[in-house]
Amino acid sequence: MTTNMSPTGHSRAILTLGLPLIGGHLGQMAIGVTDTVMAGWYSVEALAAVTLASTYFFVLFIFGSGFAWAIMPMVATFVAEEDEVAIRRATRMGLWLSIGFALVALPFLIFAEPILRTLGQGDALAAEAARYLTIAGWGIFPALLVMVLKSYLAALERTQVVLWITLVAAVANAMANYAFIFGNWGAAEMGVAGAALASVFTHTVSLIGVTVYILVVVPQHQLFVRFWRADGQMLARVFRLGWPISLTSLSEVGLFAASAMMMGWLGTIPLAAHGIAVQLASITFMVHLGLSNVATIRAGNAFGRHDSAHMARGAGTVTLMSIGFALVTILIFVSFPQPLISAFMQENEPARAEIMEIGVGLLVMAALFQLVDGTQAVALGLLRGVQDTAIPMWMAAFSYWVVGVPCSYLLGFVWGWEGIGVWAGLVIGLGIAAVLLNTRFWAFVLPAVGAVRPARTTLPL
Repeated sequence: MTTNMSPTGHSRAILTLGLPLIGGHLGQMAIGVTDTVMAGWYSVEALAAVTLASTYFFVLFIFGSGFAWAIMPMVATFVAEEDEVAIRRATRMGLWLSIGFALVALPFLIFAEPILRTLGQGDALAAEAARYLTIAGWGIFPALLVMVLKSYLAALERTQVVLWITLVAAVANAMANYAFIFGNWGAAEMGVAGAALASVFTHTVSLIGVTVYILVVVPQHQLFVRFWRADGQMLARVFRLGWPISLTSLSEVGLFAASAMMMGWLGTIPLAAHGIAVQLASITFMVHLGLSNVATIRAGNAFGRHDSAHMARGAGTVTLMSIGFALVTILIFVSFPQPLISAFMQENEPARAEIMEIGVGLLVMAALFQLVDGTQAVALGLLRGVQDTAIPMWMAAFSYWVVGVPCSYLLGFVWGWEGIGVWAGLVIGLGIAAVLLNTRFWAFVLPAVGAVRPARTTLPL
């Protein structure tokens, strides 16, 4: 019986699933870093345009990715129920919804210039960023489809292939950037347009790779057979589960965008220090995100078996693992802030001393931030595993925007704590989210898991 799995067994299973997912998230992050570095090698103007355009693209991509995230717990549950027909139906409708969202988002990408100008960007920067998005915008289709298929494979516990596909994409991205931006290997020098073309190429390579793998290794699910056939019932079910995830993700992305805007009010140097602290926190957060994905998969599997005891032990183990990693991160961030910050600056940087002074304080806050952000991310993963997304969406939005953003403003500007205050507000908002979401899971949702079948479960308000 799975209910008798020991804590060591749970830890081993979590790491087996989680390490490839963590590696995949780091690989995906490496793609963004490569884009930034190579654009910076080309010109400062290209760097600014790619940074702005990539952020714009990422917001829409995250908004549309909720349907992909919804597939992960649904497929994990259907696997436990041994319902291969439902696996195919859910994944196929996730692909449908992602295509639908991409069609809606595409005009906002290829006609982005007036939107960017309305958002206060200068004419030259808006025009160059729009030139990138006119090409890169078409990548929203393969990017979202890859997300759905990766979620499907992860739910089947085929996480190693997710890692390998991401690593292949990262290599393809670096090579395409090198060719198209700079005009190497016989390609025309295209600058920003080349970076956009490389982005579309990378997403397409990923889609081809994951599709071929599925056709060869798991043909029994017949994902692409009669793909054109509509399935209204499953479409509605994936939509109901996915749209709150989309809004939750958008709410969290908006929280960090708001913090960057407030740091910008303080000046260029505080914003630069903020960027370094965010980058370091983002790297270590990939571990918590991978653990959150594992929580979704294993909770979804236990949900399909109505095994609340197994779910509770697994949930406790993955939460403790997240907290343990956060404590290690806190120790590193607090003990070695200068070497970490120095990695992001040249030795002859004129503002080095000022950035270092501000950055050390921000890194202390980033250490605390890791603890609460990891805990709330794992709780969100557990709740998604039991297909509970609507109430967590409201809890997250309340924590991020009703608590977090106002606290950042009050502490940073009214109380005069500046950058430390802005980050303290983030910690408070994410801390409230961690408390609310964990209370939701442990006190209300978990006791209801074994009561009725997942398809009929009405989780408590």
